[in-house]
Amino acid sequence: MTMIATERPALTAGTALRGPRRTLIRSALITGTVIAPALVFRLAGLHTEPVAALLIFGAAVVSASFLLAWAAEAAQIDVSGGVAIAVLALVAVLPEYAVDLYYAYVSGHNADYTQYAAANMTGSNRLLMGLGWPVVVLVGIMAARKAGAGKAGAGKAGALTLQPANRVELGFLLVAGVIAFVIPASRQIHLGLGLALLGWFGFYLYKVSHGDVEEPDLIGTAAALGELPDRRRRIGVIGLFVASGAVVLLCAKPFADNLVDAGTELGIDRFLLVQWLAPLASEAPEFIIATIFAARGKGTAAIATLISSKVNQWTLLVGSLPVAHLLGGGGFTLALDSRQVEEVLLTATQTLMGVALILGLRFPRAAAWALLTLFVVQFPIVSTHGRLLLCGIYTVVAVAGLIVNRRHLVATVRAPFLGKAIRHTGHPHHWDNAEPAPDH
Repeated sequence: MTMIATERPALTAGTALRGPRRTLIRSALITGTVIAPALVFRLAGLHTEPVAALLIFGAAVVSASFLLAWAAEAAQIDVSGGVAIAVLALVAVLPEYAVDLYYAYVSGHNADYTQYAAANMTGSNRLLMGLGWPVVVLVGIMAARKAGAGKAGAGKAGALTLQPANRVELGFLLVAGVIAFVIPASRQIHLGLGLALLGWFGFYLYKVSHGDVEEPDLIGTAAALGELPDRRRRIGVIGLFVASGAVVLLCAKPFADNLVDAGTELGIDRFLLVQWLAPLASEAPEFIIATIFAARGKGTAAIATLISSKVNQWTLLVGSLPVAHLLGGGGFTLALDSRQVEEVLLTATQTLMGVALILGLRFPRAAAWALLTLFVVQFPIVSTHGRLLLCGIYTVVAVAGLIVNRRHLVATVRAPFLGKAIRHTGHPHHWDNAEPAPDH
């Protein structure tokens, strides 16, 4: 990684370091305790029944996700340049994508696993927009109301106001979301489509790496890392990346396999278990950090982060699936059955609705409740007719949103090519020595 040359002055007293050190020690003890059983089982070759193994390895993946989230946030202080940002972005999504790419890889020589690759992809996409977006917006609006009307990006009408630079992410997501309709139309994810989406992701990284620089605002363990002297911080961040990456690589396969086996043992639809439990485990740290930001009155920054994550899912994740399938011994296409096609269509229409409602760079409370309500009502739906009806509702709302925000549509489509994104880098705000360090 490229490091910023400017060194920060060392903290003047042991008291100033005591808060960050306590936070780091506590976080290390908690995550280490949770990860240790999984490493013992994996390295010693021990086996247990699927449900227990699922809990052991799933907990390790969640803990590794937290480690990566803290490291990725703190690394914003030091990284600069497009290559460093690209590496950071790819490493940070490792837990979220490792399980899905494993399913896609195995599907290359075991067709039964194709359904799990599709399930995990659609689940993570819908979970992020249907649960993550609304919760962060509603928490952000509530926090802004407590702090006073009009603060922290919340307007009097009850909405989060996005920054003009966020139109770039919306543009990338809109284009990727529209392209995604090719998948249900062709009933497959072709390698050519995957490479096109990966290329779109590469262009997105280029735009972000050349965007306006904005100082990161760190909280909790990431803030504690950020307050360390430069040399120690960099060693700590690199160590977290290596350790968390190793845990994910060791635990992704047993977690994914036991997820399928646990469904059989518990009598739960394995498709649904893979679709919702695995994404919820890997995305929990991102959701928690974004919600904390929103609760602290930084709802606009929090939702902007989740919009960026959605771009990554529709480009990097979806684009990587046919590549993993090919490497696993499959052909150039990842074929989908009728159930998987319906799930992808449902995911694509949800994405279109979400983007259409916020084209005006305002995320109203009503839009958040609409996304959350439609996300919740999908769970009792088990029939093709029901899923297609829900797709129709998403589409109708999306069309209505496009009509209402039609004057912003052209600007949003042009934004990826002409707009300027925001790049977070540089040193974070220091804690006031008179106050205790954030403790999360």
